[in-house]
Amino acid sequence: MARLDYFAPGVYVEEIDRGSRPIEGIQTNIAGFVGFTEDIRGEAEVGKPMLVTSWSQYLEYFAKQGSDGYTNFNAYLPFAVNGWFLNGGGRCWIVSIGTQLPGTEPPPPEETGLKIKTSGGNRPALLFTMQPEEVANGRVDVAILPGEPIPPENPDEDPPFNTGEYFTVVLSRDGEELERYDNLTMNREAQPGVANYVATALQESQFVAVTDMSQIGQPLARRPANGRYEVSLPPIVPTPERLPQDVQGVRDDRTGIQGIFEIDEITMLACPDLMRAYEAGVLDLEQVHGIMELMISLCENSSPNPPNRMVVLDTPPDKVKPQHVVQWLNQFNRRSMFAALYYPWIKVANPRNGGRPILVPPCGHMLGVWSRTDETRGVYKAPANETPRGVIGLAYDCNFREQELLNPIGINCIRTFPNRGIRIWGARTLVEPDKTEWRYISVRRLISYIEKSIELGTQWVVFEPNDMDLWERVKRTVNNFLERLWREGALFGATPAEAFFVKCDGELNTAETMMLGRLYIEVGVCPVRPAEFVIFRISQWSPDQ
Repeated sequence: MARLDYFAPGVYVEEIDRGSRPIEGIQTNIAGFVGFTEDIRGEAEVGKPMLVTSWSQYLEYFAKQGSDGYTNFNAYLPFAVNGWFLNGGGRCWIVSIGTQLPGTEPPPPEETGLKIKTSGGNRPALLFTMQPEEVANGRVDVAILPGEPIPPENPDEDPPFNTGEYFTVVLSRDGEELERYDNLTMNREAQPGVANYVATALQESQFVAVTDMSQIGQPLARRPANGRYEVSLPPIVPTPERLPQDVQGVRDDRTGIQGIFEIDEITMLACPDLMRAYEAGVLDLEQVHGIMELMISLCENSSPNPPNRMVVLDTPPDKVKPQHVVQWLNQFNRRSMFAALYYPWIKVANPRNGGRPILVPPCGHMLGVWSRTDETRGVYKAPANETPRGVIGLAYDCNFREQELLNPIGINCIRTFPNRGIRIWGARTLVEPDKTEWRYISVRRLISYIEKSIELGTQWVVFEPNDMDLWERVKRTVNNFLERLWREGALFGATPAEAFFVKCDGELNTAETMMLGRLYIEVGVCPVRPAEFVIFRISQWSPDQ
């Protein structure tokens, strides 16, 4: 800004910022998922949101080494996340609430621990399992390195012959060496002073327990293969009583659903394994409704910031026919412009069953289509009349008359059309039917996009002198942003004046409000709405008439 004092004669060059600062639109296609995973590895923690940008990165954090990422109890979260990426989703946050269904008996250690095979074959040599008191501190890495026999105390004596059976075990965590055991052998009757039997030597380990799984053969043949390995944590099995609290989480700890809402960039949310827990009898329908209500309320309540999140809900798996879904929705009886519901469940390939179909909730695939539409067309385009990728069938083939029952109450149908395949054939929110201004998903998300973009793009205004110059600069900034949206096709109107208005003047900002340190700006926009019903009016016509 210009200086107010000049003392020495001369030429002064000053930079003055007179231009408006452009508003950059926020990213709208970042999802959050809550559910069960096969494993929790690396930097991931149970109950804590973890950023994932690809399916391979999901496997790195939430699948066992070399696994396909799915579970033996058919958790729905892996299917949802894979559907998200298949359909064009990019960045997402994952909250794992456990690696087994609540109430499940933990598998024996020999099924979950680290099995290291022999160096010369496929037979198991050693089994490493975590010590129970070390589980909370994170997994342990095991390195099997070449070793030697114990050197003689007398340097004049010849060292024992190195048969190749000897090895070293190094335990580490996060790159820090914890314990080291040298001069090890698989010989259960190792001579004292020559080598140490591995199971005996590691009995003193604070971090792992070791079991010799080899049965027959010479020590060299039973020696574990060199390499670096990771000891898996035992399965995390939540109790049925605690599952609702684990899913809900604690805001201060940033866990569960409440932890998801502490991540500002997340704009869409799904909890597919809510229905897996219901299927297994861990949660009853009232408990499911309670968690759904929580997700909706958190989407609605983002004060003082504008709400910019939506949740995609799933129908219960035992509500198969349209009339059953209508009855269930009436029983749930919760309406919101920040929620959407899709029906029916979808069929996808299950890698754990030879690629045979499995029915899963559609939420993950639908959010992927939302993300894809945002990228290819824009947030103002309804995510409908699109083909969901990775879907090979539907749990129920809904027809036109049945959709007439579902669509008016906000249930978006996924339908099969001859020669057109499977299509998403609905674009409505779960708002009350009489609130037509918030009927469509694209309208709700467009307004959230505008609100959040303006909020973040006008932070420079805070503490500026509240005068007419500032009013004009703010108007110019917001006008430029909205005009850009209008040119892209997000706002309806033949001219910018028909599509939006921005008001910031002395009528809004009186002396009293300025004394309170407030600056008021009114913005009105006319969003485009999807052509949900296309009506051709056709009649006979004669040119002579």
